Amino acid sequence: MKLGAFSVSLNVKELSTSKEFYEKLGFTKFGGDEKMNYLIMKNGNSLIGLFQGMFENNILTFNPGWDEDAKTLDSFDDVRAIQKELKDKGMDLNTEADENTKGPASIVLTDPDGNVILIDQHV
Repeated sequence: MKLGAFSVSLNVKELSTSKEFYEKLGFTKFGGDEKMNYLIMKNGNSLIGLFQGMFENNILTFNPGWDEDAKTLDSFDDVRAIQKELKDKGMDLNTEADENTKGPASIVLTDPDGNVILIDQHV
């Protein structure tokens, strides 16, 4: 199962303060919009999403179909195929993708310790 690019999506209290902090760690703005209360920060292959007021907890995020530069991969496991494999393994999903669609879709699950995992396909 290929989950695609990995990032951590952080629920931050103050976007500008978090941006400044991660810039000191060598991260630079890769995407997002401060006016929309989110930024994607990058340092090499490491990605961190900073989100102010969008969700309650931090989220582990995977993007099938993308590499760490948000470039579309030639070959990848579609989120619906990942969903089927997880369900076949008996895993419970919080939200599911419509199996009758193609293209962008997402699923959400929670690990045994309460960490939310978002598998979010954009292509």
